[in-house]
Amino acid sequence: MNRKTLVLPAVVGLLAPVLAACGGADSGSGGGDAIVVGTTDRFTATKDAPAPLDPAYAYDVGTWNILRQTVQTLMIQPKGEGEPVPEAAQSCGFTDSGNERYACKLRSDLKFSDGNAITAEDVKFSIDRARSIKADSGVFALLSTIDTVETQGDNEVIFHLKTADATFPFKLSTPVAGIVNPDDYEKGKLREGFSVDGSGPYTLRAETDGDEMTKAVFTKNPHYKGALEVNNGEVDMVSYEDADDMGTALEKGDIDLMTRSMSPKQIQKLSEATAGSDIDLVELGGLEIRYLAFNTNAPEVKTKAVRQAMAQVVDRDHLVSEVYGSQAEPLYSLVPASITGHSNSFFNKYGDPSVGKAKELLAKANITTPVKLTLNYTTDHYGPATKDEFELLRKQLNDSGLFDVTVKGAAWDTFVPAERKGEYEVWGMGWFPDFPDADNYVAPFLDKDNFLNSPYRNGEIINDLIPQSRREADRLSAGKSLTEIQDIVADDVPVLPLWQGKQYVAASTDITGTAYVLNSSATVQLWELGRGVSG
Repeated sequence: MNRKTLVLPAVVGLLAPVLAACGGADSGSGGGDAIVVGTTDRFTATKDAPAPLDPAYAYDVGTWNILRQTVQTLMIQPKGEGEPVPEAAQSCGFTDSGNERYACKLRSDLKFSDGNAITAEDVKFSIDRARSIKADSGVFALLSTIDTVETQGDNEVIFHLKTADATFPFKLSTPVAGIVNPDDYEKGKLREGFSVDGSGPYTLRAETDGDEMTKAVFTKNPHYKGALEVNNGEVDMVSYEDADDMGTALEKGDIDLMTRSMSPKQIQKLSEATAGSDIDLVELGGLEIRYLAFNTNAPEVKTKAVRQAMAQVVDRDHLVSEVYGSQAEPLYSLVPASITGHSNSFFNKYGDPSVGKAKELLAKANITTPVKLTLNYTTDHYGPATKDEFELLRKQLNDSGLFDVTVKGAAWDTFVPAERKGEYEVWGMGWFPDFPDADNYVAPFLDKDNFLNSPYRNGEIINDLIPQSRREADRLSAGKSLTEIQDIVADDVPVLPLWQGKQYVAASTDITGTAYVLNSSATVQLWELGRGVSG
């Protein structure tokens, strides 16, 4: 039986499964052979990034998907989405009217995977550690509104915030706030390699080849106490060189399920499969975005008019239809259309693509054309269609006669260090949200500790608009501040949003729980998977 399980995004940015078919999360069992999951994510420990799985460093969707299985957080995004709920905590909440004091009580008998008890001091250690290390990945910025962390007894943690932050419960659900064992993690130093010790639903055993983790073996943690129901005893995550190899492995039965990143052609082929196929394609709503980032200090793009002209020329509709088809939608803001606070700021400013308007922008700024640029992209992180996407972007810009663009690809472990060192003038990135709120599509790109290490600074955004938006517990009320931020971004163009995409999983028909294996933030929830009777 071939089926498509569809999970649609609600207008407020929360997702709820509307059809679980016969592979729903409530079926299946915890027994049987290990479930094998394929991914094209690569996990490499290099000289520039020797600690890829340390919660104080990790800040990409692949490494976070390892940590979310193994490192427990005080809060967690619930099944079916919605506001965060307690996980390692028994209860959490603001204790003042100004949203500046947040207190959590731990569950009783909480233990690390080695059986040692977890106390409030361990939580304080873990979060203070990430804040003090300040890794160059920028992940520590998620905790930037914390002033001090206080403990009361062994089971209560109190966060005193510098300023009101209604999104703080979401931030406590991210891996950077994960509880780690002080016996295994030094206070002021990152933990190198592929070992992880926490209190999550699984323990991790890494299989490596040189400096790369080729397989992650997740075994059910017997000491786990939390909000999650673990539906299997073991899940093995295997890294593949490319989507084609991963797809072949699924067809041969070497793996049971494949996640990111499938190619558009694979997804199209699976969606057209006839009845009787033993592979199901599951389509889920997603909040992934893709964009171009600019080093606004680079001579080629330092003048705002150059960036504005690129925004005026790029044809998102053509880009999406040619490369991704129905698997993506054009995006005219950093904030996706399904998130509260979204505004079509780029369309409002630039309208439809126009070479004439772009030419006027450049002429008014006395820019000599064609402007010579290099667009950089990663060859092995966002899927095989990335190369096609950048070749089409190059063609669109060059066909205008206003630009002379070349494209250059690099592997992720080379691409990221180069980007952080400021070696690129323009580069392509994707964003899988840390949590489903507009703040997480704004602050990580525009705040003073932005993860892009961008030199772009706007005092109004940093000092006024972001803090204003965070004061609003009712996120609808934050709309005015968020719209102003998006309008400024459309005018200054420190980033150029391109499209937002859907998520897909392909699995053998006897695998259950596939409707919940990914949440809106592209978090892999391996605990949802089980084996059951086909269809």
